[in-house]
Amino acid sequence: MQVTPCAIDGPLIIEPRVISDDRGFFCESWNAAAFAEAGIDARFVQDNHSRSDRGVLRGLHFQNPQAQAKLIRVVNGAVFDVAVDLRRSSPTFGQWVGMELSASNKRMLWLPRGFAHGFLTLEDGTDFLYKCDAYYTPQHEHTLAWDDPALGIEWPMPKNDIQLSEKDRNGTALSVIETFA
Repeated sequence: MQVTPCAIDGPLIIEPRVISDDRGFFCESWNAAAFAEAGIDARFVQDNHSRSDRGVLRGLHFQNPQAQAKLIRVVNGAVFDVAVDLRRSSPTFGQWVGMELSASNKRMLWLPRGFAHGFLTLEDGTDFLYKCDAYYTPQHEHTLAWDDPALGIEWPMPKNDIQLSEKDRNGTALSVIETFA
């Protein structure tokens, strides 16, 4: 497994060792000992799976209090995945990183607590899976505005091609959202 830090301290790109042959491939998507050796010592309590067609944007979500760390991967299709640093004490507060996660590149993203997260599906029938180290609590969920000019996220699709839920359409600006210490 190869672990690569992102431009913002905290999120990590994880590329599992993939064994391929003419029958297909095999890889470990989670191994507690190997991940702990890489600095990710998580105890997951919930797995989530979403399927979306091309152009669906989900996010930017986070929980506060009861933040969640996440291990994210795509098993069918592709997404442009975004993490926004919401840790006020961080030198990269308000900055974002984005990357493509896909079934073909098999990359995973480790997202520690203190980040808003969202993704834009790039292909129809995209299956997005993530493990969480804390349970979902709707009363603690917040939505950061995906198109906040203060963030300047460069989504790889025209705005008029993006599909949003009501909750995501009405996200809150970074300047007023409840962030982390």
